[in-house]
Amino acid sequence: MSQTLEPGSYSPTHLNTKELLRWYGLMFTARKIDEQAPNYLKLSLGWSYHAPCAGHEGIQLAAGVSFRQSKDFLFPYYRDLQMALAAGITEEEIFLNGMSKATDVSSGGRHMSNHFAKPEINIQSVSSCTGNHLLHAAGVGRAIKTYGDDAVAICSMGESSLSEGYCYEALLGVSRERLPVLTVIQDNGYGISVPKRDQSANDKIAENFRGLPNLEIIYCDGTDPMDSYRAVQQALQAIKTKQVGAIVYADCVRMGSHSNSDNHILYRDERELTAAHERDPLPKFRKYLIEQAEIPPAELDKVEERCKRNVDAAADRAKQAPAPNPASILDFVLPPEAPSTAYPEGINTSGAGQVCTFREAINQTLKVEFRTNPNTYLWGQDMANKDKEGIFLVSKGMQKEFGPKRVFNAPIAEDFIVGTANGFSRYRKDIRVVIEGAEFADYFWPAMEQFIECSHDYWRSNGKFAPNVVIRLASGGYIGGGLYHSQNLEGTFTTIPGVRVVMPAFADDAAGLLRTAMRSEGPTIFLEPKFLYNQPYTRCPVPDDFTVPFGKARIRREGTDLTMLAFGTPVHFCLESAKKLEQAGHSVEVVDLRSLYPLDEETILNSVKKTKRVLIVHEDKVRGGFGGELAGIIADRAFEFLDAPVARVGSTFTPVGFNRILEAAILPSEAKVMEAALRTLQY
Repeated sequence: MSQTLEPGSYSPTHLNTKELLRWYGLMFTARKIDEQAPNYLKLSLGWSYHAPCAGHEGIQLAAGVSFRQSKDFLFPYYRDLQMALAAGITEEEIFLNGMSKATDVSSGGRHMSNHFAKPEINIQSVSSCTGNHLLHAAGVGRAIKTYGDDAVAICSMGESSLSEGYCYEALLGVSRERLPVLTVIQDNGYGISVPKRDQSANDKIAENFRGLPNLEIIYCDGTDPMDSYRAVQQALQAIKTKQVGAIVYADCVRMGSHSNSDNHILYRDERELTAAHERDPLPKFRKYLIEQAEIPPAELDKVEERCKRNVDAAADRAKQAPAPNPASILDFVLPPEAPSTAYPEGINTSGAGQVCTFREAINQTLKVEFRTNPNTYLWGQDMANKDKEGIFLVSKGMQKEFGPKRVFNAPIAEDFIVGTANGFSRYRKDIRVVIEGAEFADYFWPAMEQFIECSHDYWRSNGKFAPNVVIRLASGGYIGGGLYHSQNLEGTFTTIPGVRVVMPAFADDAAGLLRTAMRSEGPTIFLEPKFLYNQPYTRCPVPDDFTVPFGKARIRREGTDLTMLAFGTPVHFCLESAKKLEQAGHSVEVVDLRSLYPLDEETILNSVKKTKRVLIVHEDKVRGGFGGELAGIIADRAFEFLDAPVARVGSTFTPVGFNRILEAAILPSEAKVMEAALRTLQY
């Protein structure tokens, strides 16, 4: 559905003179800051990145004044200086952001300048990936609908963002779920220097989405605040009365270069630039106020003088603000972890609890935590369709007990699954989202961009927001799965700061780590070795309310001659090998790491110093695998204690083959562990 009204065909008569003067003040202030920003780079005072808003002020003003602070959720992008001001960020806060000061409300200088946010009033922190925040807006829109709120998620971006696949995923979700999301598209004709004709067959790119039901499309003149306000209000009314999503597509002009690192003279001619300046929103609005609203020019002059003084004073205060402290870089890397209570070491020494398999432990823990916290949700692929409840039945019985509002299927769109989880968790801090990020870990690659978003949200926002999301992934091989069904990703995940990465090997650790992850703030990658789901040797007692702290390894078997470090399936190879080696007179200590990030370096080093020899075993490839990090830590901090080189066992540097003969040749095994252990012991 779409509606097109001619520019200038709407005049909001309910706006009084005071409000119109406020609008003019906001527009004039934005222009003054916009013009000053490049000078700060020349003076080495900041603003090394600035994307001017000149030519976009009409739509940005309209969207900003329509945003209800601490009620709606606003996702601006890096050109939205005008929108940020109109929505409630002050002049001083704009300058603090531009100068990357420690008191910048957006990020304390951690994020790029011109990335405006103020979480205190629901203006969200957004990254530099164009358009990816539309997934977050869709997620918070889902939460708004789930909780029966009348809020709206407003997401702003340029027209070229719609070329990104995740924008399609997001708008498909908004349409399918009828989410209260207003997508504001500011079309200035260029994606940096790439003209719109190279982005889309449709000149108005919103037409690419015309076939979607439950999505209102409204056009406006983005240089005209009155017509833009008409369009925004019309969209908000449609969202409210029709329970649909909406796109406001604003025709804007870019009066300057894309940013201060771009030179638009290289690809725009004089005629085009002249035409752009003829549509300058500021003089057009001043003329409108004088001729149509009958406001005396002297009144507008007074507004301009006051705004100039305010801008200069705000700039002076911002210059005096403190710079970030270098020592603060380690603050807010990981959000707070839930405290361990009954089992602070994550070890059930009493043997109490119900005996269950690896899969049963995860399933039961999910159910208990869902009963404990009613603001817990679960979604993913193939997990809530009649009696098919996850391809490995890990989520069996979840939807039947907790209903389709809390447990439901997601489309086959991994970026959408993760991105909407990030957005959903923004609605309230006690929300916990558990997702199956992909049916198999190998299929998670399309979601890596959203994984990166989750990883630095907490650090980037200076500790103001962390997505409370547990990403469950069925990992690894030994099932004859071959490509896309047998790979291991922890070597990639552990290179990214800001996300906890765990991989249990027994039922009790599966339950304890999952419970800790679901109760903690921030994102956790929870890797489930799929081969272990129903293996009898993973069975063990799992007490009620059992928790395992992050960053705490577990010594599964004590020894004095050799340390084996492992996690996931290879833990069992190590334990079996240790038993056989004991019969040959060798005492082997097996350390189950459980948590890869954070990592229990103390337990690792103490064990190596005791045994003098170490064998690292993991399922992933040796080259580039996590074992290389472990070997580096040992070489750096325990080299003088070693009586033999650090040894490693893992997969060959190949994909995992489908044929069982190929798979066995590629993956580690008990026999390969035994061979490497004897070689290390005999060195």
